[in-house]
Amino acid sequence: MTSQSTFDAPPRTGRTEPPGLRTDAATRAAYTSDASIYRRWPAAIVEPRDATEVREAVRWARSRGLALTSRGGGTSVAGNSIGEGLVLDTSRHLTSVRIDPAARTAVVGPGVVCDSLRVAAADHGLTYGPDPSTHSRCTIGGMVANNACGSHSVAWGTSAENLVALRLVLADGREITARRGGCSDPRIEADLRALVAENEELIRTELGRFPRQVSGYGLHYLLPEHGFDVARALAGTEGTCGVFSELTVTLVEPPAATALVVLGYDDVFAAAADGARLRREGVQTIEGMGSDLIAALRTRPGSENAGSTLPAGGAWLYCEVAGTDLEDAVRAGRELAEVSRAGDGAVVVTDPEETRALWRIREAAAGIATRRADGGEAWPGWEDSAVPVDHLADYLRDLYALMDRMGLAGIPFGHFGEGCIHVRIDFDLGTDAGIAVYREFITAAAELVARHGGSVSGEHGDGRARSEMLARMYSPEMLALFARFKAIFDPENVLNPGVLVDPEPIDDRLRPGPGLRTNVTIPVHALARDGGDFASAVNRCVGVGACRSDTGAMCPSFQATGDEVHTTRGRARVLAEMLRGEHLRGGWRNTDTLEALDLCLSCKACATECPVNVDMATYKAEFLHHHWTGRLRPLAHYSMGWLPVAAALVTKLGVGSIINRAMRFRPLEVATLRLAGVEPRREMVTFADELSLAAWFSTRARRGEAPTPAPGAETLVLWPDTFSNHLSPQVGVAAVEVLEALGYHVVMPSGPVCCGLTWHSTGQLDMTKRALSRSLAALGPHLEAGHRIVGLEPSCTVMLTEAPELLPEHPHAGRLHDLVTTFATVVADHVESSTWPFGTVEASAVAQVHCHQKAKGSYDPDSRVLAELGIDVDVVGGGCCGLAGNFGFEPGHHEVSTACAERELFPKVREAGEDDLVLADGFSCRTQVDQGTDRSALHLAEVLRRALR
Repeated sequence: MTSQSTFDAPPRTGRTEPPGLRTDAATRAAYTSDASIYRRWPAAIVEPRDATEVREAVRWARSRGLALTSRGGGTSVAGNSIGEGLVLDTSRHLTSVRIDPAARTAVVGPGVVCDSLRVAAADHGLTYGPDPSTHSRCTIGGMVANNACGSHSVAWGTSAENLVALRLVLADGREITARRGGCSDPRIEADLRALVAENEELIRTELGRFPRQVSGYGLHYLLPEHGFDVARALAGTEGTCGVFSELTVTLVEPPAATALVVLGYDDVFAAAADGARLRREGVQTIEGMGSDLIAALRTRPGSENAGSTLPAGGAWLYCEVAGTDLEDAVRAGRELAEVSRAGDGAVVVTDPEETRALWRIREAAAGIATRRADGGEAWPGWEDSAVPVDHLADYLRDLYALMDRMGLAGIPFGHFGEGCIHVRIDFDLGTDAGIAVYREFITAAAELVARHGGSVSGEHGDGRARSEMLARMYSPEMLALFARFKAIFDPENVLNPGVLVDPEPIDDRLRPGPGLRTNVTIPVHALARDGGDFASAVNRCVGVGACRSDTGAMCPSFQATGDEVHTTRGRARVLAEMLRGEHLRGGWRNTDTLEALDLCLSCKACATECPVNVDMATYKAEFLHHHWTGRLRPLAHYSMGWLPVAAALVTKLGVGSIINRAMRFRPLEVATLRLAGVEPRREMVTFADELSLAAWFSTRARRGEAPTPAPGAETLVLWPDTFSNHLSPQVGVAAVEVLEALGYHVVMPSGPVCCGLTWHSTGQLDMTKRALSRSLAALGPHLEAGHRIVGLEPSCTVMLTEAPELLPEHPHAGRLHDLVTTFATVVADHVESSTWPFGTVEASAVAQVHCHQKAKGSYDPDSRVLAELGIDVDVVGGGCCGLAGNFGFEPGHHEVSTACAERELFPKVREAGEDDLVLADGFSCRTQVDQGTDRSALHLAEVLRRALR
């Protein structure tokens, strides 16, 4: 092994480099951590495409004296997927799946995501049993390496118990196969048989005592009664014995129907005590959580009413029960509720949407629990202890007593039916004194769990968080046996050193620990939820990796590229390294950070979909502001950022139609785009041919053509955003006519106004604040009168609601936030009322919901209105359209922009019938559809105007 100093610089390059090797600083920064509290600066990253490239990477690392760490989705909370040598990321390319439905097995690459395997198996009526809460992004290789379990382990067991065979590459580059009965390497098999023969009594005494005893190595699987199963013994080895290159796993047949029984209890101790009693035939899950988890969740934007369908109580169990059909499952669920000690606090849930909503709470718990209801931080470290299930209630009482004694607090959740508890605790990891308390607590907790006959890890693995504590639960003889087992596979200690055997200290190099600089510069944004501290905002990211999911809106650039750097988590790690200044130097001027943020679409999906509400769009704007202050910016920042001024000038001069006609000559259009620093494969936006929306509105009033409002009619202020005002005035005209038909008195602000969106997205925050201040002045009388401000463009509407973040001291900013509403919300209030002036459209439609509307609002009002119009809507579920304002127009973004649209938007639009509508309220979304397909999209206001009787 090389010395520590060798890891400070990238390894030498040359023609012998393995394929997929990355040594740039941005990539290395993105891999400094996982979902744990630990930080390690890697020497290099490699993303192999097949087993041959895995072997090449392993041999290359050994030839350079580098340690080697395997990594899948990077969702480890124990710090076992980070390292200072070569990090081998299997998640990007090693994703093959072969299903054998007759044998009920699957042969998979280690990088296959759990949900991807389950989807493939579902085609054959099967599923993969283990399902951690991170099932949308954790990989099978990582699950087996940690011996992960998940909520259904009551029925289907651990990853080890669902493993048939595996192929792994050893530290010397050889590939072997492990299975029940032995392995393909005669020497290794002989050494393992000798290890077992000499230590059978020790192994039986200390290992395999209860289902969730995951700590250490699973040597009990080598015993004769388990068939000398080398594959299962290698489950839970956390990359310390070999790099998995292929796995064969068992598949199971899911029940025909299920019902979710939610049981309410006075506290977590009562829930824990009842969990053991509910382990019976047909019960698939027994998951527990406390009311403080719900309280923390309700502080998140958009989650104020989360858990409203839960029965009364201070803690709950989620018990999924199986049946031959839904009626049978409901009957079984009611029987389970009757035998429970929940009393009247029990409900049986069968509605799929309600069931999914309840499970989302539990699955997001790891992220939710890192921010308590009071906004304080909480951390993993002691988040995975397990005891025999009959001991759980007593263990929890003692654990809470320990936290109370040390002045700590935590939010519990976990697999109560298996005796496994996850808890995030409010350790102070930013000071030396706080870290000393952390060490004292972890040591005491390890001794406590051992007294209850338990394990320091129940499914997450030991990693850097708990390996040192193995000495508190195992004898010296067993620790020596673990070391002997590792040495059989990795005699030079090349693979993931510091984990399990010869462990690193539990408080060694903590990511949120001393060294993360705070308040480097006072941010422009208030960052009110983070005390005005940019470092605290960045530290929101705990690494649970929800941004790596292939479903949902987050994170579109990762979904397009598969690159860890281009996840919300990756960018947060890079920003943290920039603040630390150890490897990414120059502070705000650092170009590696600029590169990492470049493909962020500022879609804001992370602001709500991330369990801890990391708002990367805001962080990117803040970074760009500081990075470019006092320097010449990219041309696109001027041409796109100052679009409101340019568009206003064009319409004021009345030359929109001239420019539009000139841009039909493609060579001139391309030359203009290049001159503006814009992607030349794009097309120019079109300007209003005649009047802007504001000009039309004032002209109509001057001519006396506006309808006279009825006495007592509510006054609505229609917000004339740049796009509806100068680029698509027909949308604004339609909105005015629709709102007036509904009986409102529609007015517009006096003088030019702007929310500052285009300046904000390009990081020109001084101009953003000036634009917002000017707009607040123009809106002053309306805000004082309590008039609602109606937005047509979703991104601009959201920008108005965020005025308090940029102008926290302005007396009207908070009032503006409260009074802004959407056009659809206003119209939806009239559904089924006598004031409904619309006929039916009776059509099908494809609808692209603007990413900002998904993130910071709701499409429910739109859905109500469209349903009332008789429109059958197919909502695009792929997140951002990919254009994202200035993003898709900037050079270097075209491929990612198009890839985002090709995930779902473009295919659905192309498949739509000629008479089907295409709907998109966002100007960017409509532009993306116009430029990427042969269809044009309509704003809701345009559809409603067509439907006016």
